[in-house]
Amino acid sequence: MTETDALYDVRERTEDPAHASVNDVITLVLDRARDPREDHHNAHFDEAMAAVVDRYGADAVRTVIHRVLVEHHPFRTATVGLDMHNFDGVRIGTTAVWTLRELNRDQDG
Repeated sequence: MTETDALYDVRERTEDPAHASVNDVITLVLDRARDPREDHHNAHFDEAMAAVVDRYGADAVRTVIHRVLVEHHPFRTATVGLDMHNFDGVRIGTTAVWTLRELNRDQDG
């Protein structure tokens, strides 16, 4: 499967209320960027998002996450028109997918 084939179990795409919403993902990503977890195995995601939010702002991060999870944009092209490096789209997309999986797993468990 290529990154363009990826479809995510996000409520706005699946219409399944058991799936996390894109707003849940955005909120958690931004909260963790403001207050990165210490001594957590995924703290590197929080630190990366803190740097990205500092550089581009929360609105740009929010837009990329929505484009990736709901609108099915590849990570690199989700940054188009945002005056953002493509690599940062990969960082945001990767973090968003991990966060979505975490939220969906927590709802299942």
